[in-house]
Amino acid sequence: MAMDGHIHELSEKHQKLEELIETEMALPDWDEIKVAALKKEKLRIKDELERLRSSIH
Repeated sequence: MAMDGHIHELSEKHQKLEELIETEMALPDWDEIKVAALKKEKLRIKDELERLRSSIH
């Protein structure tokens, strides 16, 4: 089903963003603006995932 593929793709993007955030914050001089933007995108994807999952059930 196409919806499942889209959900899977978004889940992978969400996980990759989490990894990017952790990597960036591990740096001694990490960029607050970059981390904030990554977190905002991660939250947007999470909201989209929840919306898609609720539309299936």
